[in-house]
Amino acid sequence: VQLQASGGGLVQAGGSLRLSCAVSGITFDDYAMSWIRQVPGKEREVVSCTSKSDGSTYYADSVKGRFAISRDSAKNTMYLDMSSLKPEDSAVYYCASRRIGRSSYEYWGQGTQVTVSS
Repeated sequence: VQLQASGGGLVQAGGSLRLSCAVSGITFDDYAMSWIRQVPGKEREVVSCTSKSDGSTYYADSVKGRFAISRDSAKNTMYLDMSSLKPEDSAVYYCASRRIGRSSYEYWGQGTQVTVSS
């Protein structure tokens, strides 16, 4: 199983980035997919989640209205479109998969760094 996150980088405040998470080795639609970010010294934050089974999405209050999650079953890929980025969005962003009906994440990607300069 492999989750390959990409798309991070350095961007100015107010800018945009698109993160991608390419998934292989699992039946993509059987899993809820999430973006989770972490800043050193702080707890992980679940930024956004998407589930194919019921079409549901979740956004942390801190990103609502600025981030958009999507998934492409044909490409086994999840995306996170981030706009109006703020310095406090700087973090390592991980993609993770959770089998539908379970509470714990089963597989994680390696993370991609997002740095937003002020």
